Amino acid sequence: MTPIPTNTPQPTTVLALIEAMGERLTQAGVSFGHGTTNAFDEAVWLTLWKLGLPLDELDAVAASPVTPARQADVEAVVAQRIATRKPAAYLTREAWLQGVPFYVDERVIVPRSFIAELLADPELGEALDAWLSVDTDRVLDLCTGNGSLAVLAAMAYPQVQVDGADLSTDALEVARINVRRHGLAERITLIESDGLAALTGPYDLILCNPPYVNAASMEQLPAEYRAEPELALAGGTDGMDFVRQLLQDAPTRMQPQAVLVLEIGNERAYFDAAFPTLEVVWLETSAGEDQVLLVTREALVAWQQGD
Repeated sequence: MTPIPTNTPQPTTVLALIEAMGERLTQAGVSFGHGTTNAFDEAVWLTLWKLGLPLDELDAVAASPVTPARQADVEAVVAQRIATRKPAAYLTREAWLQGVPFYVDERVIVPRSFIAELLADPELGEALDAWLSVDTDRVLDLCTGNGSLAVLAAMAYPQVQVDGADLSTDALEVARINVRRHGLAERITLIESDGLAALTGPYDLILCNPPYVNAASMEQLPAEYRAEPELALAGGTDGMDFVRQLLQDAPTRMQPQAVLVLEIGNERAYFDAAFPTLEVVWLETSAGEDQVLLVTREALVAWQQGD
């Protein structure tokens, strides 16, 4: 007797499911940049997370079967990603930066700073380390957000004390979660501060990934970026509002040999236009040599004095 066909879904494999979900993300036209840069990688993240599988072991589980019920679970979270246009990290409540996991939610932007590479990548970090000394013991992560750079700095330099500062009390609550998660409460102090206003220093190293997106770019941001706190993104007409105040205030919070490491993303043209006489050093990252700069206290003082 010929079997009667049924519509019962058959198990698929992890890889086949990922490929299908990647195609859905592509067709939906979602935007990336919050931990992944393409539809396939985003599908890997969401699929493995929803299946409870290690995010870094796709090859080991690629051929594993996925039941129809579990497939439906994955399809649901991908559908949520498409419908809400929220970054995947807000759905998973976790983002990874330089191999280190961090809790995130809608109170903070999803961590993605290239400064993290200078702290965690030995080769790229050499450029920053060359400006530091054995006496470096106080570090500030300004605009700390979820605390990821403060945590990475404490990991990179076991001898230092780190302050993580932010204007947003909501962000500081998230940062506390991450400081505790990584067992660094004794070495990282979180401080509410509008810029440097509540901070006295003096610091040997200031790290800052500030709000620097210019007004025109803010209006054109994809929905995924608009889902993040505007306070952490918008930098005024030319993106340099926060940076102007920081560069004026920073020398009074820096040791004589201290350096400030500042991320300005794709806004170098605006930075150069705003500070044409300031002597800075551009540091290499995976995105090139125009995303992150280093400026010494000496250069800041000379710039302020018009030398």
